[in-house]
Amino acid sequence: MKSKKWVPYAFLALPLLMYSIWVIFPIFQTLYLSFTDWDGVSPEFSIIGWDNFKLLFQDPYFRISLWNNIKWLIGFAGVSVPLGLLIAMLLDQKFRGSKVYKTLMYLPMTLSFVVIGQIWSWILEPRYGALNSFLSIFGIKSVGWLSDPNIVTYSLIMAASWRQISYAMVLYLAGLKQVPKELVEAAWVDGANGWKRFVHVILPMLRPATIVAITVSVIDSLRAFDIVYVLTRGGPFYSSSVMANYMYIMAFNNYRMGYGSAIATIQFLITLGFIVFYMRNVLKKEEAL
Repeated sequence: MKSKKWVPYAFLALPLLMYSIWVIFPIFQTLYLSFTDWDGVSPEFSIIGWDNFKLLFQDPYFRISLWNNIKWLIGFAGVSVPLGLLIAMLLDQKFRGSKVYKTLMYLPMTLSFVVIGQIWSWILEPRYGALNSFLSIFGIKSVGWLSDPNIVTYSLIMAASWRQISYAMVLYLAGLKQVPKELVEAAWVDGANGWKRFVHVILPMLRPATIVAITVSVIDSLRAFDIVYVLTRGGPFYSSSVMANYMYIMAFNNYRMGYGSAIATIQFLITLGFIVFYMRNVLKKEEAL
């Protein structure tokens, strides 16, 4: 009987080919272009070495974009993960209509960031937006959520977190199903109050879900683009710009493809670091099992 070890590779051949064409090759192409002065149009370009990277860290707008990405990294995960856990804890209780509430809370996850950006543009509109109209009831003057350089980035994080909270909630709801009820009941019999049961019994059991929620939120925050582009285009005066948005402007608006590729390379390396950290945790868990 002939060996059929080649069969799995035959099934993988086409997906691997497509993945190489659309993902692997562009990564290496971007790395190569980051060392050039290509404008994205001309057939000729020169190799300029590390000049793009040297210029990058002298560029005040790149530093603003990098700092905004750090704000996204902290705020996006810092808001969505705790609130997702809180909502999951509330919805994990048995009460009438719990399934309906779970469905309603999950709905934002089914929307793209482009759609979410459009929805929040109506909410944050300075004159007749839903948020300012609500605040006016309490005598609070209209706030320029998307026009004030001091708060625009936080407004974008708030809008994006609306969707990410749903993702964290689903992860924690799945994790709560794996928490042995016997352990919680035993802690209750031993006299532990609700907070102690949560901190010492439930939360440690939710560690895998927490790692996934934080890691995915961090990666999503580093590649934030859609909602920034829809709501502010990085303005006013680059105050809400992030690396992906600034890369797009440099590469496709200003015809500095080499410089834009350098920005993309820095973003890729930072994101890769978090992916490697996540994969190491996953592999350690599998080895422990």
